[in-house]
Amino acid sequence: MSDRKSNKKRSDEDLSGSDLERGQNNNLSLWQYLLKDVDPKQTTGPLAAYCFMTGYIDVISFSAIFVWCGFQTGNFAQLAIALARLFEGAPGFRDMSFHKADQQALCSLISFQLGAFFGRLGDRIGPHKRIWLILGTFVQALLTMAGAIAFWKSGQPGISGERDLPAWTNALTFVGLAFISASLGVQGIVGKRLNTQFGTTIVLTTVWVELFTDPGLFNIRKRILSRDHRLIAASALFIGAFVGRAILAKLGTAGALGVAVGFRVLMSFQWIFVPSKGSSPSS
Repeated sequence: MSDRKSNKKRSDEDLSGSDLERGQNNNLSLWQYLLKDVDPKQTTGPLAAYCFMTGYIDVISFSAIFVWCGFQTGNFAQLAIALARLFEGAPGFRDMSFHKADQQALCSLISFQLGAFFGRLGDRIGPHKRIWLILGTFVQALLTMAGAIAFWKSGQPGISGERDLPAWTNALTFVGLAFISASLGVQGIVGKRLNTQFGTTIVLTTVWVELFTDPGLFNIRKRILSRDHRLIAASALFIGAFVGRAILAKLGTAGALGVAVGFRVLMSFQWIFVPSKGSSPSS
């Protein structure tokens, strides 16, 4: 009888202890909640929004100057071509000028790398911590807003019909290009550190290669996350480019970037609703 009472007492104590622990978890302060790590497996929505924004921002720069402010492989190769051009032709007849398009490619490349370098702050805070993901996305919004203001003050159009006639030529458009390229640099490092099937959310070449070599590519009756997430990434980027061009045609560069600022502010709050690591079952 005494053993039964002691076992009941211990079970009651364990139950009250677990209730207390659950109560403490449910009463986390906002700051404690923000300092928790998100579950990377539950970040499909925010990262799909990142891919959407890649297409949206990139189409704005390409429509004006035929330079991708996020896809830096092409810009880097373009600078190599500019250097090789110095050795073409007979001495005295070589093209020694630094073309406007090459200047813009260099501006975008350097700015993108500076944005990615800023992402090292996330390594100090914690690349999976909710506070960093919110802050990093909000910084992207601020950089986009700065770009929108620069393009608005530049007074230049947003769409060019010919590569030889870029729509952006003055100093303020270089400033705007630098800001929107830096915003994608920050986005790239935030997405990369989460280490998901979405990759950097910027360059999808690797995503395409891995998608078409995925063993479950044609297994349409089964849910395969590695395949499905890559399809979501590619589709989101495509939709972003389509929407970006449509809005650009109606509102111009500054207006389209203003809409992008709104998107990114909403995306920063989206991280609040991503489950914390260990708080929900993995999909």
